[in-house]
Amino acid sequence: MVESPPEQSAAPAAVPRPRHAVRAAGLLAAVGVLVLVALMSVAVGARQMPLEQVWHGLFHYTGTADDVVVRDVRIPRTVLGLLVGTALGLSGAVMQALTRNPLAEPGILGVNAGAAAAVVSAISFFGASSLTEFVWYAFAGAALVSVVVYVLGGSRSATPVRLALAGTAASAALVGYINAVQLMDSEALGRMRFWTVGSLSAANGDTVEQVAPFLAIGIVIALSLGRPLNAMAMGDDTARALGANLTRTRIASMVAITLLCGAATAACGPITFIGLMIPHFARLITGPDMRWLLAYSAVLSPVLLLGADVLGRVVTRPSELQVGIVTALIGGPVFIYLVRRKRMAQL
Repeated sequence: MVESPPEQSAAPAAVPRPRHAVRAAGLLAAVGVLVLVALMSVAVGARQMPLEQVWHGLFHYTGTADDVVVRDVRIPRTVLGLLVGTALGLSGAVMQALTRNPLAEPGILGVNAGAAAAVVSAISFFGASSLTEFVWYAFAGAALVSVVVYVLGGSRSATPVRLALAGTAASAALVGYINAVQLMDSEALGRMRFWTVGSLSAANGDTVEQVAPFLAIGIVIALSLGRPLNAMAMGDDTARALGANLTRTRIASMVAITLLCGAATAACGPITFIGLMIPHFARLITGPDMRWLLAYSAVLSPVLLLGADVLGRVVTRPSELQVGIVTALIGGPVFIYLVRRKRMAQL
């Protein structure tokens, strides 16, 4: 007689939490952090002010000097930081996906420098003085340098290293050109010296109104590219089989990058490394899914930009350290780490 093994009570298997729920919770937490950083941007600045006065300036405006600082300086600066941060993060994420280059970023590939050089030329040679004029020159400069770097990097045979080297060379040449123009035009130097290092200090209500439409259009286009960019990541043939229109996706991506980088640079000057750092950090949470990666980049990038801006206002009180300098100090070591970790020299 064969003895049958005793029956074991089947324990209910643990149901793994869906990854999309984790991503959604993380995105909600990121939004909460963004709200806190935005409030800090309004409450903290080079001019020390008690929280009661900040509250008064927000909700009980009477026209005092402190109220003017809160309502007319810090709020537009914070709103512009939100828009520009989102633009830089999204443009970096789209560039990395489009070129399949983990080092792609508007600053590293020379796009910001191209926009800046075009605006400096407009100021010095054509007498441009309004942000409305700056934007169009910035668009043209960003688009032109994108094409030049792509060609110098080898076009279809481009590798991440070749594109990064081409972008670095273009940026160095353009920065030299910008400095030369500033030295030759002392009158324009005063208007350009803070703008060319990347700053939110000149933000006002008019600045936000003039660049917001361009940034909004670019943000909407970029966020809509998640699904086709996911298809392109699997190769052109697979993307076509999945029904992706590669030409339309590439054109839409370049339009989004040009709108986002051009408008952001026209408003604040060239701010580097945000578009490089944030997509890599977001990818640790989201994985390769571009739909989530773009959403995270849109939220986390203004967190970094506004946080760097607040830090720059605090560490050198009563003066300010420009946000472009702070992000460069943070981004330089991150860039070196990414190059070493990904063994770029062997690609």
